[in-house]
Amino acid sequence: MNPSVYLLILTWNSKKHILECLESVQRLDYDNLHVVVIDNGSSDGTAEAVRDGYGDKMTLIENGENLMFARGNNVGIKYALEQKADYIMLMNDDVAVDSRMISELVGAAESATDIGVVGPKIYYWEPKDQIWFAGGKIYLHRGTGAHIGIRETDRGQYDEQREVDYITGCALMMKRAVIEEIGLLDPAYYFYWEDADWCMRARKAGSRVVYVPTAKLWHKISASAGGQLSKRKIKAKLRSGAFFFRRYAKWYHWLTIPVFQIFDALRVLLLVLLGKFRDTTAAK
Repeated sequence: MNPSVYLLILTWNSKKHILECLESVQRLDYDNLHVVVIDNGSSDGTAEAVRDGYGDKMTLIENGENLMFARGNNVGIKYALEQKADYIMLMNDDVAVDSRMISELVGAAESATDIGVVGPKIYYWEPKDQIWFAGGKIYLHRGTGAHIGIRETDRGQYDEQREVDYITGCALMMKRAVIEEIGLLDPAYYFYWEDADWCMRARKAGSRVVYVPTAKLWHKISASAGGQLSKRKIKAKLRSGAFFFRRYAKWYHWLTIPVFQIFDALRVLLLVLLGKFRDTTAAK
């Protein structure tokens, strides 16, 4: 079996990143792969550079304006569905992939009919063995979500394939049948948390969400959002997170959410003071 995979890469004013990403994508060993770059109205020559460098190897969709994450990706998802894609994968433009990533994800998804969403182990760009994402966990009673394994050196502690609460939209693959059942990404989110919402809807529909450690990817982290500590990113995460938990948290969760939110803010402040957060704008 060799199901078709449509790899959607949303980009916006990220010419350097997308060209490096597409160079990496050329090394993927999966035959039935269709790469689609979705340009969100870039003004820095991104679309022209992609067309000139890779126009014969992928499809370029130009939105003409910045539709943000959900609406921008939805344009590509609709296109992939029209092309009868078996799998649709969202991927950031500031990443490099292992050659086996798509093959490993498809293999895991094909192993069980109830697996609807899969995602890889994601590392920081530097150091190459430091984990950024080994599956996602949602704590409704805390009003927070977390990347499992974040900032840990990879010693094989997350090498077991397992079910998780969500897969990050940085690299998320979903079966066509699941998308047809639950619908597209919700544009009500400004950006951030759309991926967790999509996975939550998939889980509620009976699909398992699975982390696949044999699939690997390296990520520059928030390059397009200005870095980990950018005001734009912090504001967007707070806004979208509040929307997510208003949708999914039960009334009794709100008895504890404010307390955990205060502790989480203090935790982030401590990480900043200790230098554990790295503003990745330098990676640009």
